[in-house]
Amino acid sequence: MEGQQLQQVLNPQRLKSLKEWMQKSSITLIQVNGQRKYGGPPPGWQGPPPGPGCEVFISQIPRDVYEDRLIPLFQSVGTIYEFRLMMNFSGQNRGFAYAKYADPFTASTAIMTLNQYPLQEGVCLTVRRSTEKRQLRLGDLPTNVNQAEMLAAVQMLSDGVEDVLLKLAGPKGREVVALVNYSSHYAASMAKKVLVQGFKKQYGISITVRWTSFSKSKCVEKTGQDDCFTPPGLKPLTKPSLNPPPLRPQLSHHDIPASPPLLPFFRAVGGPPAPPRDEMMAQALMNRDTVSQLQMIYRVLIPGLPLPLYGAVQILPGTSAGAMKGEVYRAAAEQVIQTMCKVSNLRAF
Repeated sequence: MEGQQLQQVLNPQRLKSLKEWMQKSSITLIQVNGQRKYGGPPPGWQGPPPGPGCEVFISQIPRDVYEDRLIPLFQSVGTIYEFRLMMNFSGQNRGFAYAKYADPFTASTAIMTLNQYPLQEGVCLTVRRSTEKRQLRLGDLPTNVNQAEMLAAVQMLSDGVEDVLLKLAGPKGREVVALVNYSSHYAASMAKKVLVQGFKKQYGISITVRWTSFSKSKCVEKTGQDDCFTPPGLKPLTKPSLNPPPLRPQLSHHDIPASPPLLPFFRAVGGPPAPPRDEMMAQALMNRDTVSQLQMIYRVLIPGLPLPLYGAVQILPGTSAGAMKGEVYRAAAEQVIQTMCKVSNLRAF
């Protein structure tokens, strides 16, 4: 009975056409967490991934239309770096997809050319610029979690994490939330699907995960600034002085002044006992995705700020410890200056 119902939902002829097209074109499609993906990068791609503004959002797709019709159509405009079709468990698509091109100009051309394209009788596609959200808001966190521990936790549970910022939220500014920035919309959307279960399984707590409620492009239009740092409803940090003191990033536990540390994240959430501090630091400093680079987590104390600034930088191994230490200082200082400029709505030099 279930097989008959599934056959009624799916179009056997469309599925057959998809399979034949994949065999003929040697296209590989990978389905992960409700998304079926081509490329990212595609075969023969050279160079870095495309930056912001290169992705389009496609809607009004008939549920029994698949990549064999969509990818060739959108490739007629230009080279596709990545194509993602949202899928249901039944095997039907969810009516929308994303296509990422090599540059913003090609994406704009796709919008002008294919918006309201008559895919079949009575059906026209809607194509517009993708918002490419890359920031997640994690709520219901322990009040004594610190930024370095949060960075290590989300890096362990998801890929593509760029940085983490802790903020105070709620009517009285007592709720701690984390704003997690990812390298791409795809990485952020994948993380959104796994973080709630990951925190519950790994640390025994229930957190909330949602997209941040602000749009960077709208903020730019309204304020004329290059960046919009604090989403509505979140309490920003105190604005730093325009002439900050020299930055002295603390690269490891050997450089941190002897003071009572905050409870490790593992104990803060009532989870299993934390591993030894040396083991935690080694895990935090190791980058599981690359072998040729070293990842360093720093903490910077700035007078006038209520909380230290945390972050991570990647460097290439140097000829001496002193050379690597200087390179970490330079990279950390650059990140901290950019963060302070964002807080004070200044343009970084």
